[in-house]
Amino acid sequence: MLPRAAIFLFLGAFLATDTLWAGGSGLNVIVVVNQYSTNSVQLGNDYCEQRGVPPQNVLRLTNWAGGNIEWNPTEFQNDLLNPLLSLVSSRGLTNQAQFVLLSLDIPYRVINGSDANSTTAALFYGFKTNGPPVGGYASCSLPDNTSNSYAYSELPFIQATPNTAVTNSFLAMMLTDTNLAAAENTLLRGVASDSTFPTQTVYLAKTTDAARNVRFVEFDNAVFENQVAGNDAVHRIESDSTAFTNLFGFQTGLASYSFNTNAFVPGGLGDTLTSYAGNILENSGQTPAVAFLEAGAAGSYGTVVEPCNYTQKFPDPVDYFYQTRGFSLAEAYYQSVLNPFQGLFVGEPLAAPFARPGGASWTSLTNGEVLSGVAVLSPNFTAAATNLPLAQADLFVDGTFFETMTNLPPTVGNVLSVLLNGNTIDYTVPASNTLAAVAAGLANALNLQSGVTHVQAAAVGDRVELQSQDIYIPGSNVTVSASTGAGSAPRLTTWLDAARPAFLDTVATGYQLVTFYNAPQTNDWVAVTFMKTNGTQITLAVTNTVPGATIGNLAQNMFNLILATPALHSADGVTMGDFYDADPYQAAAQFYLYANTPGWPAAQFLATWTSSTNLQVTPADTSPLADNVSDLRPRNHLYVTSGTNSLAVNFPCDTTQMSDGYHELAAVAYEGTSVATQTRVTRSLLVRNTGLSATLAALPSGTNGVLQFTVAAGPAPIARIELFGTGGSLGVVLGQATATFTVSANYLGLGLHPFYAVVTDQAGHRYQTQTLWSVVPSISLALTGTSLLSWAAIPGHQYDLEFTTNLAARFQSLATVTASNGAVQWPVAATNPAAFYRVKWVR
Repeated sequence: MLPRAAIFLFLGAFLATDTLWAGGSGLNVIVVVNQYSTNSVQLGNDYCEQRGVPPQNVLRLTNWAGGNIEWNPTEFQNDLLNPLLSLVSSRGLTNQAQFVLLSLDIPYRVINGSDANSTTAALFYGFKTNGPPVGGYASCSLPDNTSNSYAYSELPFIQATPNTAVTNSFLAMMLTDTNLAAAENTLLRGVASDSTFPTQTVYLAKTTDAARNVRFVEFDNAVFENQVAGNDAVHRIESDSTAFTNLFGFQTGLASYSFNTNAFVPGGLGDTLTSYAGNILENSGQTPAVAFLEAGAAGSYGTVVEPCNYTQKFPDPVDYFYQTRGFSLAEAYYQSVLNPFQGLFVGEPLAAPFARPGGASWTSLTNGEVLSGVAVLSPNFTAAATNLPLAQADLFVDGTFFETMTNLPPTVGNVLSVLLNGNTIDYTVPASNTLAAVAAGLANALNLQSGVTHVQAAAVGDRVELQSQDIYIPGSNVTVSASTGAGSAPRLTTWLDAARPAFLDTVATGYQLVTFYNAPQTNDWVAVTFMKTNGTQITLAVTNTVPGATIGNLAQNMFNLILATPALHSADGVTMGDFYDADPYQAAAQFYLYANTPGWPAAQFLATWTSSTNLQVTPADTSPLADNVSDLRPRNHLYVTSGTNSLAVNFPCDTTQMSDGYHELAAVAYEGTSVATQTRVTRSLLVRNTGLSATLAALPSGTNGVLQFTVAAGPAPIARIELFGTGGSLGVVLGQATATFTVSANYLGLGLHPFYAVVTDQAGHRYQTQTLWSVVPSISLALTGTSLLSWAAIPGHQYDLEFTTNLAARFQSLATVTASNGAVQWPVAATNPAAFYRVKWVR
């Protein structure tokens, strides 16, 4: 006997997962789907399921059928931005909406004449126009208003939205690919990466493509920051290869490339600096950014128009340090791009491989409990580590922010103490008590004593970066410790920790960028005098003897001469690299001088450049090989945090501010750092403050993919019955105590959907029914002959097939099946005893 599987489930705690998200969760995401694309809708549904996105956080684009590549600013504003802003406002999401997930088949470029922005950037800080053309390209400019003030901030996004945004700002990413299966795989790998703490390698690749390898000057800082934080997996390499495996991250400078299958472990990100990687669905002649996703990365980036090779328009590799700190992928990525207006962010925004999980429980509330009047809610939270206290707890009701239950910012009067090189510096927390303000104040206090400590401090969000100013003192000899006290305050909520007990020495090599200008005439010359760190002087010169030679020819001659000078080959000498005939039309060429030994002392090798009057060479003075001096000084970090390691909440909740009926309460605690990792614990309960009541029931599915529901309410006269599901309201009936609703399964799309009704009586009282969940398409088992079970399925989703020979006994698992197409078939031996079978949706 093969009964139809009951797949309508009462799952009031469906959003009750206790997963952690760095600085954001499904509560903070708006998922945008294009109703003209079944793939867009299905992927959006799956994202909501995987990330616990509340149904009211789904925006359906119902007016856009113009393709998935580009639209103009008016279309972007009318069909996406305005509906998005309206949704956020009308559904009470202003305090929580931070991320936007664009699900497949939504245009990725906004274009107006010669001005082209990515859709993700336009959602981030508005559509930006070009400045004056550069090199004949209208898009090769860097207008001031395209700068991203959130970049390098190390602040929670809600505290540091870009100052050039004219409306709400969102960390927008496009979850997309050339097909649905590939996009689904990116989603699943992103989700699977949370709190996995990967140790796999990040390669920062300097290629031989001189126009595209320009990010290499940013590599040393990224390596150094990660090493100070205890992550030694980030490495610089010189390579044009992409044939790597077991990567966590990869940055390169290539136009075309290919990856091994699953080259990246879950949660990684990577990109290339080239012109058209953001043209993801066009044949631009360059490899699109989605190639990184198809190789297993959770996120990538590329520009949608010719940007020229401004490093500011591309991700800084410091994004891997932000990930190491625990920031989500979208937060890390947006913080690393100073001018993102032409750049498209693709991937899974919430992936957070280094988020630190905390613990949570309820001490006085059980699932199904009935509450009325003012009820005391008592969730308890435990920090993941002593240096990651919990600072705030918010209450969400049915996925919408309700109220802050407790908040423990830095307390005025607390005292932070730093013992630096044997000198104690105390700082008292002032009235402006944000983490960033405390970090900035502490940095100023440290700098007032820098003449004694020989250490310079700079505040970056909640972090204070320390750099030693003593060239010849190793970092291991520069010590630091931190402590805190209550001071004049009644309690201690402000904390300070050092990344390591002694400073870390750099692995970077000092360099000097040398640039030659103007077209040489016959007998024009350039000379350099080097002074090695032992006082030895070496003078070299080249003279132009060839009529019509370019400045590049002269610079190349000097480059070759330095390389061929044996006295410079020693450990205290120099080498050459990265020759670039930078702009032959403007008569300029450049190369780098590199110290042969890493570290700040070796960079004190001096170079003095001179030339004939017709030429110009920079630097024009006597300079060390220390253009990257901040990457050469020994370094350490201090972290300012607030809160407590055990956060016990006792919150008087006024349940009369909620409708009667069934609700899910989510208590969300935030780590007291800029990362603000969330810990969530939920309970499903029933509120009763009036006599109003209602029930929601599912009827057998109708023909042509129609779902049917009935609602019965009373006893008071009923003014309104409204059915809600994925995306918001699905129908309204006025002035009736009962109602029947029909919902198109095609409109909802494939996936798992919640349904609930809200009833309003004529006195204004409201009642919310229990949530009913349904899988579209609904599951019906069929038997072919006597030995083959089959059921309709969604490709890529898993199903549990269970059986029992006695309905009074428990069902037992027979198999877990992953659907490869729209139907699953499972053979059953005809010789088996008669049995009952059922199928359950796994994810």
